[in-house]
Amino acid sequence: MDELRDLLARAAELAADHRASLADRPVARAVDTAALNAAFGGPLPDGPTPPGAVLEELARAAEPGLVATAGPRFFGFVIGGALPAATAADVLATGWDQNGFNAVLSPAAAAAEEAAGTWLKELLGIPATASAGFVTGGQAANTVGLAAARHHVLAEAGWDVERDGLAGAPRVRVLASEERHATVDRALRLLGFGTRAVEPVKAGPQGAIDLDDLARKAGDGPTIVCLQAGNVNTGACDDLRAARAAAENAWIHVDGAFGLWAAANPGTAGLLDGVELADSWACDGHKWLNVPYDSGFVFCARPEVHAGAIAYRAAYLTGAGEVSGMGDLTLESSRRARGFAVWAALRELGRDGVAELVDRCCRLARRFAKTLAAGGAGIANDVVLNQVLVSFGDDARTDAVIDRIQRDGTCWLGGTTWRGRRYLRISVSNWMTTEADVDRSAAAILRLAQ
Repeated sequence: MDELRDLLARAAELAADHRASLADRPVARAVDTAALNAAFGGPLPDGPTPPGAVLEELARAAEPGLVATAGPRFFGFVIGGALPAATAADVLATGWDQNGFNAVLSPAAAAAEEAAGTWLKELLGIPATASAGFVTGGQAANTVGLAAARHHVLAEAGWDVERDGLAGAPRVRVLASEERHATVDRALRLLGFGTRAVEPVKAGPQGAIDLDDLARKAGDGPTIVCLQAGNVNTGACDDLRAARAAAENAWIHVDGAFGLWAAANPGTAGLLDGVELADSWACDGHKWLNVPYDSGFVFCARPEVHAGAIAYRAAYLTGAGEVSGMGDLTLESSRRARGFAVWAALRELGRDGVAELVDRCCRLARRFAKTLAAGGAGIANDVVLNQVLVSFGDDARTDAVIDRIQRDGTCWLGGTTWRGRRYLRISVSNWMTTEADVDRSAAAILRLAQ
């Protein structure tokens, strides 16, 4: 046990050293892929290697290929860097090695998820009576939410989809924005609907769903409507209250991977007016809450429908029989106790801290847009949340600027195509990002654009 204690202390030291380097190291750098593969590769040793030596070998091999995604100038995707308390809690969770399938396997993990789920619903404006499942991310959250939708709308039509499958089932209409996230389509594939089930609804100038087109297409019969809180390119949010009125008899699922966090900040909560009227919601924790991967949440206004679509029973599963808030609401049986890190992040920030984090990222996104526009860049979207779309003339030049930025290392961001044009896509969601980081990054972008 002394050797294990020393090993874990060394691992924590190496991790802390990496975190301490994030503010100053290049966000990304050129990688010798052959050397990186060689450092990890080679024949599997015949005999054992001491754990301490393994740890040092791993740290040396990985270092050249680590990207500073947890740092303050990574703007490539809507992902944060894990908060201190959440990081430490995840280390503890790994050390405790708990299986978070149910309260029999880990009463502590169950209690942490119950408390964190309650706090999340309060912050996000979701009814307290809704179920909360701790999943791997936005894809799993959308898949589980739409599985619950499938279960409910077909049960209402007299069809047991869990027993009888989709062959011969009543047709289910799926209405979703033409600018929906791709995880919605993949969820529909996995659930047996296929992507042809989608009836695209027009999107307005900033990417929010066109309510008139939604109202025209909504009707009777089994219907699922997929709405968006936070367009992946522009940050625009669908009018949830009006959409509920336009499709009053449909199951409303909200894909709010990052945008759902706007409800936690008084300055942006108006964008999510009517969020409580939906039937299911998807959200990510490793985005704006800044907890370690993999962490997502799915909520359902009808817990019995949620469990009916997802839960399973087996004689050997001790504790099975009553619906739990853990394995019965997610797609995994052997699952990490990810609620510990979420609980720790919410305790560290508190209600005011979550609001301030969201508000600050939105302010920094506006600062990015203002600075880049003053330097001659084109800003394509209204910056309502943390997303900024930037162009430098034609598509070829914009892509060239993106390539230079990614090779420069000052910051990292990716490109996207929106409305047929290429843009730099900036996402600000890291708790460490400051005005100085934005100014330094914007200056580098403008320099590289010349």
